[in-house]
Amino acid sequence: MKGKQYERVERMTLFMRLNHWVVAICMVAAVITGLYIGHPYYQTLISEPAVGKYVMAWNRWIHFYAAIIFDVSSIVIAYLYFFSRFERPVEKLIPTGRNIREFFAVLVNLITLNRVKRFDSSHEDSFHVVYFTIFHLLLLWMLLTGLQLYVHGLAHGQSSIGSWWPALLHFFTDWTIWATGGTLMDVRMSHHATMYYIIVWILFHIYYVVWRTIFWREGDISIVFGGYKFKKVR
Repeated sequence: MKGKQYERVERMTLFMRLNHWVVAICMVAAVITGLYIGHPYYQTLISEPAVGKYVMAWNRWIHFYAAIIFDVSSIVIAYLYFFSRFERPVEKLIPTGRNIREFFAVLVNLITLNRVKRFDSSHEDSFHVVYFTIFHLLLLWMLLTGLQLYVHGLAHGQSSIGSWWPALLHFFTDWTIWATGGTLMDVRMSHHATMYYIIVWILFHIYYVVWRTIFWREGDISIVFGGYKFKKVR
């Protein structure tokens, strides 16, 4: 940074940062408990039968509520895509000539290890917005398939809040059985596989943020902590 001037640029509000970390924590909880529900990998570590029999129930409870918080947070983000007063990512999703050029400029910059940088990196770029949109589409699919698996457990058609709840879930999620192959096991496999796609997404997301911090030298990694980064003043 020696010999260069930088100006501080706000990139995330306090609410956006809090929402980001809520999603991250719920993601970890959902993955750990989801893997256990599919295959109880630490059941054998519990020697007390009186405790062990409740482990699956607790895992399901944590998984369900983590997913609810997870999905509500994602719905909030989807709303902000269109109506945020701070920044509207949907504007970067419109396939205009400018957005398309910026998308490929960022992609080329990433592939060539910062040898070609012809875009303003102080704002949210179209490549990153598209990448995050893929993430939220994966979350939407996880929500639909997860609710289908959940409502299948309410085989009697009743719930603690009435029969309208299972009926509503069947109405919105039964199509996932047809979309995945025709059986509930196909839904379960798709739900499980999507979890790994999301994990891969997260790994690249972390890599990309660290990569930008190292190559661009604008403090991108500080965005989710302090809400700001730095822009080079030319």
